[in-house]
Amino acid sequence: MRRFSTTQAQRVRHNGQVTDIPRRAVARTAKLASLPLSFAGRTMLGFGKRVTGLASDVISAEIQERTAEQLFSVLGQLKGGAMKLGQALSVFEAALPDALAEPYREALTKLQEAAPPLPASTVHKVLAAQLGPEWRDLFVHFDDSPAAAASIGQVHKAEWKAGRKRTGVPVAVKVQYPGAGAALISDLGQLSRLAGLFKVIQPGLDVKPLVAELRERVVEELDYELEAKSQTGFANAYADDPDFLVPKVLASSKQVLVTEWVEGIPLSTVIGSGTVAERDRAGELMATLHFSAPKRAGMLHADPHPGNYRLLPDGRLAVIDFGAVARFPDGLPEPVGRLTRLALQGKANEVLVGLRKEGFVKHDLQIDAEEVLDYLLPILEPIQMEQFRFTRAWLRAEAGRIASPRSPAYQFGRQLNLPPSYLMIQRVTLGSIGVLCQLEAKAGYRGILERWLPGFKG
Repeated sequence: MRRFSTTQAQRVRHNGQVTDIPRRAVARTAKLASLPLSFAGRTMLGFGKRVTGLASDVISAEIQERTAEQLFSVLGQLKGGAMKLGQALSVFEAALPDALAEPYREALTKLQEAAPPLPASTVHKVLAAQLGPEWRDLFVHFDDSPAAAASIGQVHKAEWKAGRKRTGVPVAVKVQYPGAGAALISDLGQLSRLAGLFKVIQPGLDVKPLVAELRERVVEELDYELEAKSQTGFANAYADDPDFLVPKVLASSKQVLVTEWVEGIPLSTVIGSGTVAERDRAGELMATLHFSAPKRAGMLHADPHPGNYRLLPDGRLAVIDFGAVARFPDGLPEPVGRLTRLALQGKANEVLVGLRKEGFVKHDLQIDAEEVLDYLLPILEPIQMEQFRFTRAWLRAEAGRIASPRSPAYQFGRQLNLPPSYLMIQRVTLGSIGVLCQLEAKAGYRGILERWLPGFKG
């Protein structure tokens, strides 16, 4: 893997913050600030009481549509932390009730792979700062038009010089937006104030913990050399695997990452128009990657939105972004599998004892063990049988059961605690389930856990 000096890049970032970033930050802050104000105006026109329970009970279709259009339009324009939050939320689109889903669906899915591109001149400046003034000599060809855009960078297709050959190796060149760090911190600080606005999307959705976790990982995701290390670890762990492809890293610096190019069907396309077989295959492989990676690579792929996956013609699943990973050198925690198995076996008292020990239930809190099973077993339905098909209807039912203040499960869930050490696992698992429900994928999920989740098989 080739590495490059970042001295010039650091100077460029510093100068960027002094001159350009403050003006951008003001504009971004103004856009974000406009959201709750506009929403408040629509609230006064449409209804005067606080949104509680199911949003469809009190929000008119017109208000839903206008809020969706403005909210996700602004998130998409902002890139940075706002777009990152939008991408994280987009995997939960499948949980929206039918009455609410349509106004949001198109706007949400656009966030998964679309963002306004950087000008070619700006891209060239970043490449010169990161790869050196003669950066063009490293490529046979470089396409100035981005092939894809994400929250903190955009991807260009190019041909990497391979020795003296006239034809190069097809590569993806990820270029970080100048000032991405300052933008991320500013955006996430602003977004934490908008938690109430996101209640329109899902009344039980608490955005603040998600924003806090995203903020903690800003530094890691801004460092493309760290991402290169993570991707190389995955590539080595899944080398020559019949089910997965992880592109090799060819070069990296703090703000530029060069990897093998992958041709395949984006998972967003599979969701929208894939065959049943393609959707089932993609879902099975996503679940397998989720549970196998901590054991095989010592890491959990922590950004399960559809833009990070491609279904290849030979049936393999390609994973193309490793900016967000969680490190589990010893694999997933054994209590996760063991307590799940005990719950399926109906051993309520043992489950409650284990949850107390892991910090999910406070020691001084009196809880009926059978209520624990009543709460957990519906969630565990996908692994109570040999084959299960995730559906939007199933997720909507579970979201309603757990997130509606009128539900007994909601009242019980408020007594539970989520230990910090499990926050990432919970978020990524829920995100993966959201994508499986978008795919409406059927597979033997129980068998996947039996093979890869420590403690589950017994």
